[in-house]
Amino acid sequence: MDKLIKSIAESGSFRAFVLDGTETVKTAQEKHQTLSSSTVALGRALIANYILAANQKGDSKITLKVIGNSSFGHIISVADTKGHVKGYIQNTGVDIKKTATGEVLVGPFMGAGQFVVITDYGTGNPYTSTTPLISGEIGEDLAYYLTESEQTPSAVGLNVLLDEEDKVKVAGGFMLQVLPGAKEEEIARFEKRIQEMPPISQLLTSQDPMDALLTAIYGDEPYKRLSEEKLSFSCDCSRERFEAALLTLGQAELTALKREDQQAEITCQFCGKHYLFTENDLEGLIEHG
Repeated sequence: MDKLIKSIAESGSFRAFVLDGTETVKTAQEKHQTLSSSTVALGRALIANYILAANQKGDSKITLKVIGNSSFGHIISVADTKGHVKGYIQNTGVDIKKTATGEVLVGPFMGAGQFVVITDYGTGNPYTSTTPLISGEIGEDLAYYLTESEQTPSAVGLNVLLDEEDKVKVAGGFMLQVLPGAKEEEIARFEKRIQEMPPISQLLTSQDPMDALLTAIYGDEPYKRLSEEKLSFSCDCSRERFEAALLTLGQAELTALKREDQQAEITCQFCGKHYLFTENDLEGLIEHG
């Protein structure tokens, strides 16, 4: 079961989220049939969006758009404050590794672009904030966004590790944020620990990755676990939603679709589920419209 743990230093100067998103990224890989680099890029975006949503209060939705101009195209993800996330990558077939080590490459194939966060508070006026992509590694881009756009100095580490068959082995990460009132000596201690932290891949493959991440972040500093929340890949698409989308085409276009194709098949971009509307279904929509 995927989960996210929220914690805070007893001094009140820092807070940290650590999360295990392995099953989420496995599900995304299965639904979208992504190859290695696309799997890692999409997985990192889903984990980043979990972190963004966990940063919100109330019943909000966060849309994350990682818009690159290179091989991956765009990565789109939607997460809510209840631990649900969905997402897709435009190019599912990027599969590039370092020859010597077999390391899956991501950043160089994102290209230049934007890190776009749209927060929907349910009021009908979503708030959009954008920062440039600084590396395409997504974790670094998230840290830059949090520091620049939300004015909260942050450190982020996230990754997706694949097995010998390029299937998801483990996925997860952390976010550490400096809170108001933190003293310089405290900041220096935390910065030193983050710099000396073992590779995120090593922490994620340890026997208890959540404890390993928290220990690497806090060291001997006392901290409190505030909450533990369940996470899952969950798509809220439905036949009714796609019916409503078809109705927006108007009677003339629906009539042409019925005459020329005798049916309409729609695939949800986020989860790959197929919805078939027969000739009779289209006739009903035309009459309804």
